[in-house]
Amino acid sequence: MKAPPVGASAHITRTVDDAMIASFAALSGDTNPMHLSRDFASRTRYRRPVAHGMLTASLISTVIGTRLPGPGCIWVSQTLNFRRPVFSGDTITTTATVTDIDEQRPFVTLSTQCANQRGECVLDGEAVVLLEELAAP
Repeated sequence: MKAPPVGASAHITRTVDDAMIASFAALSGDTNPMHLSRDFASRTRYRRPVAHGMLTASLISTVIGTRLPGPGCIWVSQTLNFRRPVFSGDTITTTATVTDIDEQRPFVTLSTQCANQRGECVLDGEAVVLLEELAAP
């Protein structure tokens, strides 16, 4: 797999909804009522359920695994800074941008960001991925 150039960028856009939040809770086992109960969440600072932070972070995996660098890369590390809550109905644009290529080893560093429909950063961080040498089919 050939390394993308520094500055290369890719993104996806997804709208978070109640079904996505419920599915993530079922898959992850994180049934915190902060994510699932309107009654519980109404008593918190947010006044409504908040999507799982890791659900939002999983959108980074979609960009990295399918767009940039794409199929065959292996995630080595990821930092995550949760900046704002995400709610059902929010449309999240997730972007990954190549910031560095290790010429000695097949590692690529990417800045990662998720922004809501108002352009507000809800999550950012940095990913390092290994570019896997693919065997011929």
